[in-house]
Amino acid sequence: TLKDTEFAIIAALQYIRYLNERHTYTSIHGANLSLSIPHDVRNFACGCTPICNECERLVESGVVVVAAAGNLGYQRFETVGGSYEGYAAFSITDPGNTDSVITVGATHRFRPHTYGVSFFSSRGPTGDGRLKPDLVAPGERIESCLPDDGWGEMDGTSMAAPHVSGAAAMLMARYTELIGEPRRIKRILCESATDLGRERSFQGHGMLDVLRAFQRI
Repeated sequence: TLKDTEFAIIAALQYIRYLNERHTYTSIHGANLSLSIPHDVRNFACGCTPICNECERLVESGVVVVAAAGNLGYQRFETVGGSYEGYAAFSITDPGNTDSVITVGATHRFRPHTYGVSFFSSRGPTGDGRLKPDLVAPGERIESCLPDDGWGEMDGTSMAAPHVSGAAAMLMARYTELIGEPRRIKRILCESATDLGRERSFQGHGMLDVLRAFQRI
């Protein structure tokens, strides 16, 4: 069930903190959360759900947390007069609503300046009015492993988020003093992003630019 899945993810995030606290050094430097969990709006404030709180604790402990923004940017709506399709604002999903995580939307693999933000990529701001996503990265027709030992192209912000996780890992590998500094890494990646000329609530700070991120240090 969904509750069991959410509990398992929270337990995994807690386990990362446990492993890091066992040593005098940080052994796990980052976590990528390419998943989407509905926000229980009646019981928790946006960004303060159990999984968001656990992500905040993990960032506070010194771990970079990257989350997919969600794939609810274009939806089918059911009304009294029938159904229709359209773009949806305020569609960021958990744990992407967490303030301190790096929330990643999707853009075209080859022509990001032409196509801008992918039609399916969730748009901000968050339900309580905070600016999200933080970045966009290639998320269309990304080659990936499939079930049953398959291989093929996939779309989604879950394909985009690992680009940012990889960039964060590269920064920490090259500049070890960045290990344990997730907020600094987030700031570097956001400030070095390439502006695609779209709304802030669509593109965040822009498209990930790894080379420029390295040059900022």
